[in-house]
Parts: sequence; C-alpha cells; structure tokens
Amino acid sequence: MKQIIRNNRLLAIAFFTTFSVAAVLPAMGNDSNRVHPAVPVEMKFIGSLNAKPVFQLNFAGNAGQNEFTIIVRDEFDEVLYREQIRGEYFSKKFLLNTDELGDATILFEIICTQTRRTAVFKIDRDTRLVEDVVISQLR
Repeated sequence: MKQIIRNNRLLAIAFFTTFSVAAVLPAMGNDSNRVHPAVPVEMKFIGSLNAKPVFQLNFAGNAGQNEFTIIVRDEFDEVLYREQIRGEYFSKKFLLNTDELGDATILFEIICTQTRRTAVFKIDRDTRLVEDVVISQLR
C-alpha cells in the first residue's frame, strides 16, 4: 500500500512539474517579453566624389521599426545634420565636405523611435599619400 502511495506522489509531482513548465514556455515567447533586436541599419563607404568621401546608410526595418532619427555630430559634439525618417526599407547617402571638416572624427547616430535602440557609427579619416611602384620584366 505504501508503494502505491509513493508512486502516486511521484506521478503527481512529475505531472505538476510538466504542466507548470509548459505554461511558462508560451509566456516567454510573448512579444512583450522579447528583447527587441538592434537597429536594422548598416553603413558602408561607397567611394569618393570630387575627392570627398561618400557613405551610404541602408535601413532594413519592419512594421515595428520604421521610424528613425539620424543625427550626425562632429568630435566636439556639435550637431551637423539631423533628420527624422519614416520607412521600412530605404537607403540614404552622405557626402562629407572635407574642406570644412578636415580629418575630424564624425559620429552617425541612428535612433529607432519605437524601440529607443541606438546604433552609432564612428568615422575616422586619415589622409596620406601612398605611392606604389611596380617593376616588371617584359623580356
């Protein structure tokens, strides 16, 4: 008789544990508890125009991340450019005026309005002259 009671207790504990864990797992998958991903943006150098660097910001948002604020600052924290953009998939190009900026460090700060997440890109320029000399034997 004692063996049957112990088996029933073990069975009840196992049953309770299984269903309590099963109730917790769907709650963890809820969007309100999920951590939002980083800002869906990438920045790349695409070349130069009139000896001035051109950068491109590519946005790949979704319905929950489609409002962005772009702030461009110099190394003294002075705002050079600010814009609010709404859209899911788009790109924006920036031409840096090196005549005015010189080799100053530039920060691009992209803020997603809905999630309050931020992506920051730092641009350090170093201008130097590089000369390559190639000697090849023809005959």
